Amino acid sequence: LGAGSNTLITDNLFNGVVIKLNKNFNNISLLGEDIIIAGSAVLDKSLSNFALNNNLSGFEFLSCIPGTVGGGIKMNAGCFNKEFKDILLSIQAVDKFGNILTIPSKNIKFEYRNNDLPEDLIFLSASFKGIKSNYAKIQNEINKLKIEKEKNQPTKIKTGGSTFKNPISQSKKKVWELIKESVPLDKSFGDACISEKHCNFFINKKQATFKDMKNLIDFVAKNVLEKTGIKLEKEIKILE
Repeated sequence: LGAGSNTLITDNLFNGVVIKLNKNFNNISLLGEDIIIAGSAVLDKSLSNFALNNNLSGFEFLSCIPGTVGGGIKMNAGCFNKEFKDILLSIQAVDKFGNILTIPSKNIKFEYRNNDLPEDLIFLSASFKGIKSNYAKIQNEINKLKIEKEKNQPTKIKTGGSTFKNPISQSKKKVWELIKESVPLDKSFGDACISEKHCNFFINKKQATFKDMKNLIDFVAKNVLEKTGIKLEKEIKILE
């Protein structure tokens, strides 16, 4: 578990083990002029800021992702037409037998919000390659992306981030367009409701339960399937 964004966890006892890497995996350093090494617990925003302070571009989009490096690798997180795969050089991971592995990004098959890495890997750190630029130019790009995000996505409220993946192989439409066409946007279950700003974001108004949120997710998926014939795939990870 990274920062917990894009994750919905049961209110009941979780029958399993949750591993959360903390301080020892929160280090970040510069190798040479343009390579950054970051632990898997480093926040995406912190990686973006570190790159900014070292005059490296390519990391600007990370300023808009509320997650960690480990989570970003796991789901090939991205926004504004950039993804983790675009800046990743290699990852360091440990498997369930305790073996430490270094895997170059060229050996990883990345897809939209996915990759072919084994499920049992725990990411320890990663190296990223930036492009030398100047501070003002990078800062300006970060500001531009943040304004765009504020305009189009709910912020500073309880949300699990993007709920469903865009069905790029099935439709030219974005997932929010399919939801808007298929679902009454005022539908709610308890305190779980659909954001007025972006209907692929579901909000906990006050005291929504796990069941409330899951009922809303299932309701939306069912309605989109019935209206459009498209089966939505969840981007949010559900632990139950």
